[in-house]
Amino acid sequence: MRIIAGEFRGRKLLAPKTDVTRPITDRAKQSLFDVLTPYIADARVYDCFAGTGSLGLEALSRGATMATFFERDRVGVRLLRENIDALGVSDRSKVIDTDIFSWFKSADGSRNTDLVFLDPPYRFLTERPDDVRELTEHIATKHLNEHGMVIFRHDLKDNLDLPGLARFDQRDYGDMAIELLRREV
Repeated sequence: MRIIAGEFRGRKLLAPKTDVTRPITDRAKQSLFDVLTPYIADARVYDCFAGTGSLGLEALSRGATMATFFERDRVGVRLLRENIDALGVSDRSKVIDTDIFSWFKSADGSRNTDLVFLDPPYRFLTERPDDVRELTEHIATKHLNEHGMVIFRHDLKDNLDLPGLARFDQRDYGDMAIELLRREV
C-alpha cells in the first residue's frame, strides 16, 4: 500500500499483517482520485472506517487541508497514527478512535466537510444496515457542506439506499463498487 500521487507520491504506508482491513488496490485508488481531483484542493475530509488511512492520506497528499480519520480497531489505529507521523501530517489530521456510530449521533456538525470516504466493513451492510443508514443521514444533514460528496465503497452485490444522499456516479472494480453521492436537494 502506498500513496499514488501528490506531495507524498510513492511513500509506503504501513498495513496490518492480518485481514482486519481491505486495502483498496492502487488501480482503483488512482481511478477514483482521477475523478476527485477537482474537489480535493483545500478540502476538509472525513475518512470513515479508515483502517490505516490510505484514502484520507492520499487526499492530504493531493492538497486537502484537513483529514479526520475514524477507526476503532486497536491495530488499525496504531498503524494509522504511525502513517500520519511518518508523513508529517499530524497538524492536518485528527484521529477519532471511538465507536463511529455513537460519535456521529452525539456530534454537532458544522456542515463544513467537503469529502467523506465511507468504507465500512462489508459485513456492516448486512449485519448493521440500519446503523449505516443512520450514520449517513447524520453525515448528510449535519456534516456535509452544500457541495460536499460522499464516496461509498462496498461489495458490488450490496445495494443500500443511504438517507439524505443521492448517487450521481458509480464505478465498479471487479467485485467492488464505489458510489459517488451528494446531499439530496
